Amino acid sequence: MSQGPRERKRERAARALERLRERALERPDALEFDGYYADIAQQVTDQRLARELSQKELAELCGTTQSAIARLEAGERAPRVDTLLRIANALDCALEIELRPRTRTGKEERDGDKS
Repeated sequence: MSQGPRERKRERAARALERLRERALERPDALEFDGYYADIAQQVTDQRLARELSQKELAELCGTTQSAIARLEAGERAPRVDTLLRIANALDCALEIELRPRTRTGKEERDGDKS
């Protein structure tokens, strides 16, 4: 049984993300960043396909090129925040960026000592 266009697009996107993950494993120092890029790439791809948009259609909606969308979805480069904002708006999605401390700050440690 042959696959339809949507299934082929999903399969190509999944292969591109798998290549990105494999590259990340080859460079452990870059694993954290590549993981973020792979997650972003997957989310953009999933949202685009859920809205039944081609890469070209999404590019037109957010004022970029189809090749830029393809590179982002393949995780080939770090997306700029302004680009992600345009893509999120075109996909009618909220873009959330959060800085979460991995360690306690000096102020938190001082405040903790008072209890």
